[in-house]
Amino acid sequence: MIRAFRADEKALFVSLADEFYHSSAVLHSIPTAHHARTFDALMAGSPYIAAWLIELDGQSAGYALLGLTWSNEAGGLTVWLDELYVRPAFQGQGLGSALLRALHAQYPDAARFRLEIEPDNEGAARLYARLGYVALPYAQMCRDAADAQA
Repeated sequence: MIRAFRADEKALFVSLADEFYHSSAVLHSIPTAHHARTFDALMAGSPYIAAWLIELDGQSAGYALLGLTWSNEAGGLTVWLDELYVRPAFQGQGLGSALLRALHAQYPDAARFRLEIEPDNEGAARLYARLGYVALPYAQMCRDAADAQA
């Protein structure tokens, strides 16, 4: 089952996000406070984010965190799949594919779905390619407010 998080599931969201950021799917961890702040914004109704819980047989199997934005390049709504995590015990059971299909159905008017992967995450790359995702030849850059000097 794939469903939205409930307000009483903050600890679960924070735990799943912390697992994700300590997995091989990401290059570095982030402060736990970021997870809590994201959940608070989600529950406050931010129009920029959405999160979905993946359950299997009554157990929390993973989650997805989305960023919602407009892209002139894509010509409309872009759904940024910021985080997709399936717990190791649940991997290989089609949950990632099911989640992505559910998201595609949830946002039928999206002009683009976008995500990023670590270069050596070959399993994720194969999954995304099977579902029609293609690699973009972009190098990304970012400026984090916490690190900004000027």
